[in-house]
Amino acid sequence: MEMFIMGFTVFVLAIFVGFEIITKIPPTLHTPLMSGSNAISGITIVGALLSAGLQHSLLTTILGMLALIFASINVVGGFMVTNRMLEMFKKKS
Repeated sequence: MEMFIMGFTVFVLAIFVGFEIITKIPPTLHTPLMSGSNAISGITIVGALLSAGLQHSLLTTILGMLALIFASINVVGGFMVTNRMLEMFKKKS
């Protein structure tokens, strides 16, 4: 139970710190930062694959699958936004 409380505390603190950091960033930097977060989501995909694939319990398999789905959506959306951003800088023919 003590490990759960410690992990939950770190989780809640990470939410607050992440919210404060994101709200302080100017809107012009949001797209490049989203592009950079694709690398983090890629790491999440690897962890989710390991969690879902090892099948320690039904709960870890389900949570790993959910993490895999959400991280994949984040990666695909991030690449779409990055591609759209890069299209704005191309010269029109």
